[in-house]
Amino acid sequence: MAALLPTFTALGSGPTVLMLHDADGDHLTFAPQVETLATVGYRAVAWDMPGYGRSAPVEPYTFKALAQSCLALIDALRCGPVTLVGHGMGAMVALEAAVRDASRVRRMVLCAGGPALDAQAVQDWVAPREHALKALNAGGSMEQLAQTLVPQCIGTGALPEGVRLAGHALGRVFPGAYRRALAALPTFDRGASALAHLAMPVLLVGGDQDRCTPPAALQALAQVLPDAQTVLLPHVGHWPQLEDPEGFDAALLDFLAHRRTLH
Repeated sequence: MAALLPTFTALGSGPTVLMLHDADGDHLTFAPQVETLATVGYRAVAWDMPGYGRSAPVEPYTFKALAQSCLALIDALRCGPVTLVGHGMGAMVALEAAVRDASRVRRMVLCAGGPALDAQAVQDWVAPREHALKALNAGGSMEQLAQTLVPQCIGTGALPEGVRLAGHALGRVFPGAYRRALAALPTFDRGASALAHLAMPVLLVGGDQDRCTPPAALQALAQVLPDAQTVLLPHVGHWPQLEDPEGFDAALLDFLAHRRTLH
């Protein structure tokens, strides 16, 4: 079983915060947060989702299998209930893991992602990626795909270094893994009835210029979850943690601090 565990990077000691990246990248998309969290007394862990980086793919490639991989990693970390931070598709994996075993998830931060509670939200996320995939299928590289996709999805105030890191991380993704992840996205089927049972605290963080997961989608999700709060970062798009790491980290640390005594 150990050989099937996803690979991850870890830094620091203290309560564990496990970060799950989007389809559009790998563990590097949480690099600023790994450093920040480790500096202030947390054990910061960022995985490579199955099929990404050096993590073996799962068969079949479903949210159930991805969530089970996440839960297996939590067990292997021997840390008790964790804080899950999920970005984009990673937010869906976090929710699926929490629905399957809430006892292993102390709280969640859902960044620019979550279930599409309506068909339009699915299309908003998939449409620019389908266009990018056409270029990939025509012989383009993932680096070229990143150069096309990332500028479409960032905000007007995005930190240039963060944009470069987002593009670098996406350019490293295996084409086959990317196709499978995008194919899985519309299959996430946890609706309001399942999510309404998640009693743990949840922070929803998004960019007010995110066209992939627009503010209305996050606010709709906040209405479903029993204990949720929403933070929207100005002039930010689909990578809040990279486009505005200071703003994102401030919201994250404030949320964690309110529950620090529970670890």
